[in-house]
Amino acid sequence: MKIKEEQLEKIQDQQAKINNILNEVGYLESRKHGLLHDLASINQDVEDFKVELEKEYGHININVEDGTYTDVEKEEVLENA
Repeated sequence: MKIKEEQLEKIQDQQAKINNILNEVGYLESRKHGLLHDLASINQDVEDFKVELEKEYGHININVEDGTYTDVEKEEVLENA
């Protein structure tokens, strides 16, 4: 006994669509994982550079648009610590 050919084709088509979507999700998850590692690396670079800048300029706030900076008040430094 077998189901009708058109029913089998519909099941096979549905399964193929499911498999394609699952493959795409796997690819996206892999890409996401790689991007999160890239982000962690860049964040570490930012933190390392902050330390360098602090050694040279002390505690400052930098305007990233034009490079100007202002000193951070001691109270602000203690609050952020």
